[in-house]
Amino acid sequence: MTRKIHIGSVAIGSGSPVSVQSMTKTPTTDIEATVRQITALKEAGCEIIRIAVLNEDAANALGKIKRAVSIPVIADIHFDWKLALMAIANGIDGLRINPGNIGATWKVKELVNACQDKGVPIRIGVNAGSLHKDILKTYGHPTPEAIVESAARHIEILEAMNFNMIKVSLKASNVPATVEAYRAFSRQYDYPLHIGVSEAGPPPGGIIKSAVGLGILLYEGIGDTMRVSLTAEPLEEVRTAWSILKSIGLRKHGIDLISCPTCGRTRIDLINLVKEAEARLRPLKRNITVAIMGCEVNGPGEAKEADVGIAGGNGIGLLFKKGVVIKNVKEAELLDCLVETIEGLSEE
Repeated sequence: MTRKIHIGSVAIGSGSPVSVQSMTKTPTTDIEATVRQITALKEAGCEIIRIAVLNEDAANALGKIKRAVSIPVIADIHFDWKLALMAIANGIDGLRINPGNIGATWKVKELVNACQDKGVPIRIGVNAGSLHKDILKTYGHPTPEAIVESAARHIEILEAMNFNMIKVSLKASNVPATVEAYRAFSRQYDYPLHIGVSEAGPPPGGIIKSAVGLGILLYEGIGDTMRVSLTAEPLEEVRTAWSILKSIGLRKHGIDLISCPTCGRTRIDLINLVKEAEARLRPLKRNITVAIMGCEVNGPGEAKEADVGIAGGNGIGLLFKKGVVIKNVKEAELLDCLVETIEGLSEE
């Protein structure tokens, strides 16, 4: 069990729900676009947002952004302690900066004092591609042991200053290395962990890589916050993260859609039906399982655990609840009937 910290109003660690995080992909200085993106991400289920801070203009923009959004904001800063101090002064909820990269001890101390005063946790973010040269020389390449040692070095700096509002990430683009680094760290420390596979790439490959790596960790009880890092719109990151959490039963968030892969028995355009259903069901705020099956013979039985579902046939299909057929429905009306039935269910 990891220790508990808070990123704004969101509890992290110590058995708290695994929170979904993403990062803005707009220029931070474009306040209107950044706020618009964060608002859309929150609607999709993003619970914490990280924002890159490249310069003083970006740091100053944080205040207006923070006041315009309703989820916790983390400032992502590399090397520059002055930018970190500006971000804290502008009301951020969390800080991503590695203390070992700041420079003089007095700079780190000033930053730590500011975080203590405002209750701002620090995330130590270790990436396989940016380890210290001496650590790489010792291990030869970014091994899981090297990644953990790098994290330990940064942690020691903060612990020496009696600062323990710490969250840690240990990312690599290689899934086995990422998993082993998090496992090794978890055996040594109880700091909450932000999990992710760095540079996972574009969908669908990036989704698969993230699902494998994060799925393993989450199933083993490792991870307190998560980001799916995709070369794609951030909405795709959030949707994928929730799909991972739902698939292993850790959290519920909206409709869990299941559908059969189709086969020679299918007499309905199930693929396009499911695509249309995804778009129409996404706005419905129901924590239920919905099934769309291609065969009216086996469909209700195979999907009997679904709260509600439809099974296609040749011109006519079935509406069922918990595997029990409710009525026959014309093929052209199947999806409308499904949506109406779900809308009639009470919200959880």
